[in-house]
Amino acid sequence: MYIILIGGGNVGFHLAKSLAANGETVVIIERDHEKCRYISENLKVLVINGNGCERRYLKEAGIERADVLAAVTGNDETNLIACQVAKNSFSIKRTVARVNDPRNEYTFNQLGIDVPVNSTSIIAKIIEEETTLEDVLPLFTFKKGKLAIIRVDLPNDSPVRNKKLKEIRFPKGCVLVSVLRGEDLLIPNGETLLLEGDEVVALTTIEKERETFELLIGKLEG
Repeated sequence: MYIILIGGGNVGFHLAKSLAANGETVVIIERDHEKCRYISENLKVLVINGNGCERRYLKEAGIERADVLAAVTGNDETNLIACQVAKNSFSIKRTVARVNDPRNEYTFNQLGIDVPVNSTSIIAKIIEEETTLEDVLPLFTFKKGKLAIIRVDLPNDSPVRNKKLKEIRFPKGCVLVSVLRGEDLLIPNGETLLLEGDEVVALTTIEKERETFELLIGKLEG
């Protein structure tokens, strides 16, 4: 897939790194020059220094041939505008927006964002989950049934236990969102070591859901 990311902060950087490692073509649009320099030095992706809400930078990023635009900045207004410009001006197939303030999630849905991702709600669902599961808890399925957020409690016989993320070959289209270790919330990167008992949250396509489960916890029956 050809993917444009708006925002090259911590979320955008690690998302781009994961997507590129899975063989996707990634372009990042970032306003901060120093962040652009850092990304260029550490990732093999195209980086454009500019405002992702402006048509000229979207065109420079090749939006006419992009499959997905994901706006992942820390500003909800920027994410919403970028997705709307992509939809209304370029008829992009799919938009994904990071929702920083949970109160804005309804607005994002109403204004036609295909996949609003509210990380606060995701983490809250995990923290508030009272049932202890030994294998997997699917949290929810995104609009139109294309993507799913899953949680995995890593067992002691997990195929990825005691491995760093950079050593693990995740299914195409799968992105690790977070790792809960006791009371600590980790934003994963290539050096993150997965341990027994870690609560791993991943974003995956419906088609790769089972493959993701089996990678993290071992072969499923049936």
